[in-house]
Amino acid sequence: MLTAFLVSFGVIFVAELGDKSQLMALAFATRYKTVPVLIGITIATGVVHAVSVVVGAVVGAALPTRAITIVAAIAFVAFGFWTLRGDRLSDADEERAARPARYTVLTVGSVFFLAELGDKTMLATITLATRGGVVGTWLGSTVGMVVADGLAILVGRLLGARLPERAIRIGASISFFVFAAVMLVEAV
Repeated sequence: MLTAFLVSFGVIFVAELGDKSQLMALAFATRYKTVPVLIGITIATGVVHAVSVVVGAVVGAALPTRAITIVAAIAFVAFGFWTLRGDRLSDADEERAARPARYTVLTVGSVFFLAELGDKTMLATITLATRGGVVGTWLGSTVGMVVADGLAILVGRLLGARLPERAIRIGASISFFVFAAVMLVEAV
């Protein structure tokens, strides 16, 4: 369980660097208090990643381990390119973040839940869960995403617009490529 937690934490933390979820977290935190924003993020992430690990566990039980590892490595290469390309907030995302809300946790949680469906962190969590350690994968992926989004809020407030977004994207992409290489070596 500890290995699944640590691997999932690391992979999802890296996947979140430069992701639109970080941009949304920062946008919400400029409008609302930080703690309710983080609570909303945590609830939404916990639910989405719970579904992800269940899907991953079912797929993992149905397919041979070597095939899963090769497909996972290919997926991580794709995640690396996806991260390198970068994410931007759409006009709809900006609009949702700007709406006044009585219940910040509900608003943030709803927006994050919808934004994470089909996102690379959800797909990465499914991929990680195919390898086993469902509870550790769920906890690690959830904590990794919340820590990355919390870090974005903190750094964003401290540094403002001077964040080296391109360097962060490149570093995160390289990490995905390294994870892919390790998986391919394991499969062979």
